Amino acid sequence: MFKDFINLYQYRELLLALTKREVKVRYKQTALGVLWAVAQPLSLMITFTLIFGIFLKVKTSDVPYPLFYFSALLPWLFFSTSFTFGSLSIVNNGNLITKIYFPREVLPLSSLFAAFLDFIVGCLIFIVMMFYYHVPVTLNVIFLLPIIFIQIVFTSSIIFFTSSLIVVWRDLKFVVPLITQLWMFAVPIIYPLEKVPSNYQLIYKLDPMVVIIENFRKVTVFGKSPNWQDLFISFLVSVFMMILSYRILKYFERRFSDII
Repeated sequence: MFKDFINLYQYRELLLALTKREVKVRYKQTALGVLWAVAQPLSLMITFTLIFGIFLKVKTSDVPYPLFYFSALLPWLFFSTSFTFGSLSIVNNGNLITKIYFPREVLPLSSLFAAFLDFIVGCLIFIVMMFYYHVPVTLNVIFLLPIIFIQIVFTSSIIFFTSSLIVVWRDLKFVVPLITQLWMFAVPIIYPLEKVPSNYQLIYKLDPMVVIIENFRKVTVFGKSPNWQDLFISFLVSVFMMILSYRILKYFERRFSDII
């Protein structure tokens, strides 16, 4: 894997070019352009605020409903967008794969980095919202760096795995949207982590996205330090999945040109 990472680094300019192309293609000939990056989290935030905040009155520890939901939707949409586009990245770029050689992991990574740009735009809106609701920004926001790093590692592992398998089993491309929809309700976006029974939380937290979303909200909206034990376990899980999925991608990589 070390040699593969060195090889990937040598193709960093290609990765940057594909990321730029991904962003341009995604928002080409759209009226709002990059503003669509915030339209989705804002629309979901408004929907969740109306249904779960005003109608069902889900307790959010006195945090304004829009902030509570938006703080969870930011990391989630970063993951789900990367998952959706990254999973199809190799299949959708079959013309490149059959013509030239380059590390195939560049394709799903370009989708991830394009989604990361949307995430940055969403964070700017989030900062404005925090000032609007007079929520102080504490020094604990610096802990977003390890949280986001863990998410990048975990997300990369997922899209390496799915993008390589979809080349072989095309039916999986119809499964990805379903998994994304179900997964959204399996993580603490519309409800706080405390709502999960304590005897299930250990298993529940094995999903790194649960820990990422909870701690993202914790260090931003609540201004507290993250749960380092949970983050460390999520880091180990993410690294293990990264190694496994990367080896799977490299195993199928030799067959991509023939299958596509």
